Formats: sequence, structure tokens, C-alpha cells
Amino acid sequence: MSKLVISEFVTLDGVMEDPGGGEPFERGGWSFKFARGPEGDRFKYDELMAADAMLLGRVTYEGFARAWPNMRNDPFGEKMNAMSKYVLSSTLQSADWENSTILAGDLAERVGKLKQSVRGDILVAGSAQLVQGLTDLGLVDEYRLMVFPIVLGAGKRLFGDTGAAQTLKLTGVTPVGEAGVFTLTYAPAD
Repeated sequence: MSKLVISEFVTLDGVMEDPGGGEPFERGGWSFKFARGPEGDRFKYDELMAADAMLLGRVTYEGFARAWPNMRNDPFGEKMNAMSKYVLSSTLQSADWENSTILAGDLAERVGKLKQSVRGDILVAGSAQLVQGLTDLGLVDEYRLMVFPIVLGAGKRLFGDTGAAQTLKLTGVTPVGEAGVFTLTYAPAD
């Protein structure tokens, strides 16, 4: 069975919204204020290469589908374009980015089947609403957070006002770059 991995850029106050600045969020682009260094780049590269599929919400999927097909001249872009992508949506009519499949229906059932059919990691990036649903249902096997030393004070938070409290155990921490950026890896404590 594959492992479902949440991978997010997040601020100290838990904001995950628009780290790259491609959305209409007035405080977007915050991750570019910090150099994550070669260690941070290696973390993201290794994470992607270990994944066999991506699971995305509709908004993140649409943003990725506009950007990644144009990035084919490096191993990261090639992997993003070639890997299987699953988008959970009840409104999306087509998924034209190569190797994309629309999933509709019960989240727990669909993700359970996906975890049985995919061999490597299933990576979830962005997708705030989806992440909160997966967390509430206890379907997340690992959280990989790249934490940036900034407080935005507003924006979509990684853990919003959702279900019951959950205890996580820290399984890894690494400073990356020279600007106070850290990668934190957590797993459910149970």
C-alpha cells in the first residue's frame, strides 16, 4: 500500500496560501523572499522522485496544469508532467494535463482505492480544502512541511477549523538554506 504524503510550504502562522504568488492573494509570493538553498531544492527533488502519483484539489490542479506542461527541460518538470495525477473534484469537466484522472465521490473510498493501486508515494501539494478533508478522515501518513520564517496574519491555513484534535510525532527536522527555513516531517502519533 502506498503512503499518502502532504507536502506544503507554510508560514510560521500556518498559512499555506499562494507561496509562489500565482494567485490573487494579496500576500502571495512569500516563499520567494527566502533562499531555501541546495538542501531545500534536494528535499523537494527527492520527495518528487519518490512519488508515483499526485493527488490534487481542483484549484491547485488547474494552476499546476497551466504551469508545468511548459517546463519540460529538467528532470523535475519531466517527472511532474509524466507522473499520474488525480484531481478530486465534483465540478471539473475535463483534466487535459497528461496522465490526469478526475476522481469524484466519497473521499475516503476514492483515496483508499488509490492507496491500494499506487506503488510509490502519493504526493499532495497545495489543495487546502483537500488536505483538511484528508486530515479529518485520518488518511494522511506523513506531513512534510517546509516552514518559512514569516508571519502573514491572513490566508488559508494548513490546519483550519476542522475535525478533532490530532497528535503528531516529529520524525525529521532539517535546516535548509541560510534564511531560517526548515523542513519538518511529521507522522500521526497513533
